[in-house]
Amino acid sequence: MDTKILLENGTNELEILEFTIGKFSYGINVAKIKEIIPYQAITPVPNSHPSIEGIFMPRDVMITAIDLKNCLGRGTSEDRGLFIITNFNRLNIAFHVDSVLGIHRVSWRNIIKPDATISSAEASVSTGIIKKDDKLIIILDFEKIVSDINPETGLKVSEITELGPRSRNDVPILIAEDSVLLNKLIVDSLTKAGYTNLIHTENGQKAYDVIAQCKAEGTLDAHVKIIITDIEMPEMDGHRLTKLVKSDDATKHIPVIIFSSLVNEEMKKKGESLGADAQLSKPEIGNLVRIVDDLVQKLK
Repeated sequence: MDTKILLENGTNELEILEFTIGKFSYGINVAKIKEIIPYQAITPVPNSHPSIEGIFMPRDVMITAIDLKNCLGRGTSEDRGLFIITNFNRLNIAFHVDSVLGIHRVSWRNIIKPDATISSAEASVSTGIIKKDDKLIIILDFEKIVSDINPETGLKVSEITELGPRSRNDVPILIAEDSVLLNKLIVDSLTKAGYTNLIHTENGQKAYDVIAQCKAEGTLDAHVKIIITDIEMPEMDGHRLTKLVKSDDATKHIPVIIFSSLVNEEMKKKGESLGADAQLSKPEIGNLVRIVDDLVQKLK
């Protein structure tokens, strides 16, 4: 199956691969997928997490295999089905699923955000829900699934301490991040690094609303000097936000940092074409602070 469908940059669309576990349908952003292969024998790793099936080496690259059925509390997968091999946060991981049904192109505006009746925002492994015909497809938060298995794959807030003593800085920074947990970690990390004038929003649309309001009030320079944005977000994604900011004479001077698990060579080209000033992968919280430091120096 071709998982390399190309989208125009900044259209606020994404491709979702629909797959099944048991009789239920789930989804993953195609941008995370390297390939899909039939299940193959794996080597178990002693004392590993119960959701880790083991490792295998297709084409001499070691890949960790995760039993997605086990992660979702639906039992244990049998030795059949498919591996969805992914790359995000600089990790190569294979997720064991039962079958793959197809690819759907959707707008971020049509993705429903799970509410508190499903699970708490910080505990949820779902980033959104798509209604397709009479069926609901749950988009899984693969970053959280992996970080729950091994917290070392998440943001390394300890990197901020390694930067040494910091002085207070009140440069206004606007943050767009839909994950409640990651939003808090980014805010906490920047605060620890001395940046105290932060506006944090839950998606690109909310961030752009802040920008539009500041423009209308003539207070843009006082409230938005730097923008930090994720890529995957409901309502408006980070690429669309970047395109809107960089195509407007009133805002194109504002530096935009894309901070996302999806940053790879292909996605970097997309970000560059949209005018992003910097792009880096989510585990690199220390490098994010360094980039903010450099941009702040240039703003003086």
